[in-house]
Amino acid sequence: MFTGLVEGMGRIARILDQPPGKKFTVALGNLAQGLKVGDSVAINGCCLTAVDVAGDELSFEAGSETLSRTNLGRLVVGSRVNIERSLKLGDSLGGHLVTGHIDGLGELTVRKDDKDWSFLWFRASQRLMRQMASKGSITVDGVSLTLVEVDNDQFSVALIPHTLTVTTLGQLREGDCANLETDILAKYVERQLTWTENSPASE
Repeated sequence: MFTGLVEGMGRIARILDQPPGKKFTVALGNLAQGLKVGDSVAINGCCLTAVDVAGDELSFEAGSETLSRTNLGRLVVGSRVNIERSLKLGDSLGGHLVTGHIDGLGELTVRKDDKDWSFLWFRASQRLMRQMASKGSITVDGVSLTLVEVDNDQFSVALIPHTLTVTTLGQLREGDCANLETDILAKYVERQLTWTENSPASE
C-alpha cells in the first residue's frame, strides 16, 4: 500500500526490452537506501517489485498488461518518474490509501498556470469517471490529489507550487498522458451498486 505522497523523483537509467515486457533501471538517489530485492516501489503510481539492486539503482520488470494500462511504456532513458516506497504499519497516512494498481490513463487537455500554481483538466474514460466525485481523491502519476470539478468525461485538479516542484506533474504538458488510480472505496461502492442493479429481484 501507498499514500500518494511522492517522496522524490527518480531517473530512468536504462530500459531493456524483454518481450512481451520491459525491464526498467531507475536511479533513486537517497531513496534507494534500505531497499532490497523483492521490495515494492511505486513508479509513477504503479506498484513494481525490485528485481535487482545495485547502489542507488533499482531494476523493475513490467509485463504487457502494465505497459498497456500505464504510461511506463512511453518512458525513455532520462525520463523523470515519481517515487514512493511502500507504506509500513505505523507510518503516517497523509494522503489517502493507494494500492499502486493503475486503473487507466488520463490525457491532460487543459493546463492553466496562475503564477506558481496550476490548474489541470484531464480526460478519462467514463468507466473511471463513475468512480470520481468532487472533493474526493484521485492519484495522478502516483500523486494524491483532491478532485475539484468532475464532469462526465473529465476532471480537474489544482496543484500547489510545492507539488509542481517536487513531482513530475510540473512537467506535464497538454496532450501528455498520466497514470490514474481512483479511490479504492469508490471502486467497492460502484461494484456494490452494479451488483444490486444486475442481481435478480429477491422473491
